[in-house]
Amino acid sequence: MSGHSKWSTIKHKKGAADARRGKIFTKLIKEITVAARMGGGDPAGNPRLRQAIAAAKAENMPKENIERAIKKGTGELPGVAYEEATFEGYGPGGVAVLVDVLSDNRKRTVADIRHLFAKNGGSLGEAGCVSWMFEKKGLIVFDKKDVNEEQLMMTALDAGAKDIRETDKEYEVITDPADWEEVKKKLESSNLKPLYAEISMIPQSTIRLGGKEAQQMIRLMESLEDSDDVQKVYANFDIADDEMERLSA
Repeated sequence: MSGHSKWSTIKHKKGAADARRGKIFTKLIKEITVAARMGGGDPAGNPRLRQAIAAAKAENMPKENIERAIKKGTGELPGVAYEEATFEGYGPGGVAVLVDVLSDNRKRTVADIRHLFAKNGGSLGEAGCVSWMFEKKGLIVFDKKDVNEEQLMMTALDAGAKDIRETDKEYEVITDPADWEEVKKKLESSNLKPLYAEISMIPQSTIRLGGKEAQQMIRLMESLEDSDDVQKVYANFDIADDEMERLSA
């Protein structure tokens, strides 16, 4: 999963100064609205809503925006009805790609995503063509410079983490989705501050890319994530650190 993890780290580091913050807020508001519609407006009894609110607070979204999104989901305020869907396809070099969307016009969204895949060296596939390559897991990522390895490992495993993986610059704490929130809370209470934490679709294997294919893959990721209807993109590519940073600059 190192390639996708590296991409996510770069994206999160850029996020604080991202000129597209309005777009980030729009995606978060959609998720809060749908979470409230599906499971009710009380975050105490709605894990998906709790996670959405936590993500919004991490991006410094104003409290009133969050409350308004919840009320739209519960019907207290008028709002748009969004449909959830996941599209599957292939990127350059045969990379597996999952695209989670929230859309008010499925036909438009399918056409847009098909176009973005084709434009950037990929192709939209059939349902089920790549989803079997991914597992839904909780992911909590730490910069190696910011934490003590022994403390992190002991605290994470005691808290219920399933695995801890090491990359060149980071530690990745892996949890079951149901345990993610509790593990994250215990790590943070031990003064272990993550770079980012999310429920993610983690690939079981990766495909190494370089040169033109790496460039096309980054363009595909950026194009998909820039779409108003797309919430999350997951892929099983791996690109060397220096090349990833250069292409993401």
